[in-house]
Amino acid sequence: MKLSINTTGKKTSYMQKCIGIAAHFLVGLLCLMNCCVAAIPKIERWGRYEITLKGLATGNPYTDVVLKATFSNGTDRIAVNGFYDGDGVYKIRFMPAKTGVWNYVTISNSTLLKGKRGSFQCVPATGSNHGMVKVWNTYNFKYDDGKVFYPFGTTAYAWTHQGKDLEQLTLKSLKNAPFNKVRMCVFPKYYNYVTNEPEFYPYQKISSSKNNDGRVKFIWDFKKFDPAFFRHLEKRIDDLNVLGIQADVIIFHPYDKGHWGFDSMGKANDFFYIKYLIARLASFRNVWWSMANEFDYIRSKPRDAWDAYSAAVVTNDPYRHLCSIHNGSVYYDNWKSYFTHVSIQNGSPVEDFGRAVLLRDVYFKPVIYDEVCYEGNLPLRWGNLIGQQMTEAVWQGIIAGTYVTHGETIKTKGDTIFWAKGGVFKGESPARIAFLRNIMEQGPGPLKLADPWKDNQTAQTDSTYYLIYFGKQEQKEWRFSLPKKNGPPAGTKFKVDIIDTWNMTITSLSDVFETAAPNEYRIYDIHDKKVSLSGNAYMALRITQIK
Repeated sequence: MKLSINTTGKKTSYMQKCIGIAAHFLVGLLCLMNCCVAAIPKIERWGRYEITLKGLATGNPYTDVVLKATFSNGTDRIAVNGFYDGDGVYKIRFMPAKTGVWNYVTISNSTLLKGKRGSFQCVPATGSNHGMVKVWNTYNFKYDDGKVFYPFGTTAYAWTHQGKDLEQLTLKSLKNAPFNKVRMCVFPKYYNYVTNEPEFYPYQKISSSKNNDGRVKFIWDFKKFDPAFFRHLEKRIDDLNVLGIQADVIIFHPYDKGHWGFDSMGKANDFFYIKYLIARLASFRNVWWSMANEFDYIRSKPRDAWDAYSAAVVTNDPYRHLCSIHNGSVYYDNWKSYFTHVSIQNGSPVEDFGRAVLLRDVYFKPVIYDEVCYEGNLPLRWGNLIGQQMTEAVWQGIIAGTYVTHGETIKTKGDTIFWAKGGVFKGESPARIAFLRNIMEQGPGPLKLADPWKDNQTAQTDSTYYLIYFGKQEQKEWRFSLPKKNGPPAGTKFKVDIIDTWNMTITSLSDVFETAAPNEYRIYDIHDKKVSLSGNAYMALRITQIK
């Protein structure tokens, strides 16, 4: 006790020295800890963490070297494939979906690459980073953070193969357009209106020569990729992400016709390509997988091969991105577990009421009519919709609880077709699609038909919110009427907005509508009120409960 109160003796001086030493030690330890924490890289949730390693460049690193890493955060353990990026550089990419410290260790058959360890800290997402888009509530989509995603897509199959100037113009056009998903091919396309040679090729070239018809004949080493091609593709996918656009990446397509041979590489090379592609792209949060465009037109791949290809995609993707397969004339087995949603080529379901919903009820998955013909002026039946037809197709899909992808094939002298190469939008439908997207995003949630057996024009989120679409019908008057099924109780009050889907106007009525008791199938206004309409086609009504 004396020791504790003596402030002048030697014992106190000794104690103070001990306390001082301990304090210095503690400060040093804290500084060391802070330095260690500061040294750990910080990556946003759903961002991309990349490991770069130096290894052998001799032989064929694409086939000779196996590289993986296991990432762990508490009880979460995720295995990720690495890839060779040329010039003796190997990479592993990881997208964390959980905050906190992640540790990793590499696994390889190369002594230069195995056993590498490290850590990074995953911090909360910021800004426009909402994570990956996932299926939600059976028929719709949400981001990882819960934000609803309505796919209003467009088509630009070969836009990443057109050179810097045109690609930048395409990105500028997309920035000012309503589209939040782009269907795009990995391989270049040799087809109507797009027969140019790309700047980059996916494989290293062995030789090339001209045929008698003047066309170039290529011979590729299908066991050696060209990393420059994939780096360029990745740059463009990141460019789309900055714009808030999902990249619906088409893995295979039939538009080669023997020009390059990428559609007929053989099954073993196809699997080799799938594994490499997914190792490079799976960490991009805005990627969707489309197994093929018009799978049934790729004659070198029999129908039963697509199960194996789809399984390879799912197996190699640790994050389970959205995945579909697109048809030509014949639908694939979209109910299979590889496919998160349904991608359909068929314009007839969205030409009139009551058709689009049928596939929704067959597959019990989100349905996107990704190809319904295009707004354009081509002398081909799939490329000559007028703007009203393209716009109505999108509305018909939305009303049915499905979604429709836009495409444009307007050809002007000396210019490109957006559907093929990108460039500039010239059509009338993009502005109208932007108008519809705004209506959807202002609403309380995705739509479904209120009574698909009796009423294929009335969609609802629930009994408080309805959209009624009249399509090509021209009428001067509408009697207030809602389906009894899933309808509101008597005495519910509503306001009505008249929407001109073509002229892009919304007129709010001052009248209040009140529901009467339902009859057998319908619910009317208690005073049998009616709404006066313009008699124009392409009108709609928004009916919202008054709280």
